[in-house]
Amino acid sequence: MQKFMVLYQAPSTAMQEWMKKPESERKEAEQKMKDEWGAWMKAHPMVLNTIAVGKAKRVTKGNVADASNDIMISSYVEAESPEAAAALFTDHPHFGIPGATIEVMPIRPM
Repeated sequence: MQKFMVLYQAPSTAMQEWMKKPESERKEAEQKMKDEWGAWMKAHPMVLNTIAVGKAKRVTKGNVADASNDIMISSYVEAESPEAAAALFTDHPHFGIPGATIEVMPIRPM
């Protein structure tokens, strides 16, 4: 089995639009997506862990600054091949977010 890093991304513009919706509407939809994620995760035990990520800092030589990217969540997964790993995510609930993408890449020791 090989291990892969998975990045769940969504355009910051989609998230900004989402935050403009009334809180009651957001809470209902967020709970629905949380339930769908839970069911998906239960059906995919090869996903080793999943974590949400916060706001980024970009570090350059001599500088640290706020940064922006589209990464929301990351996971690690085990699968037989890159194609098999990617195929696990074709019906993922993350795609309920407009413009959402999921990137799957092999990991290896340095």
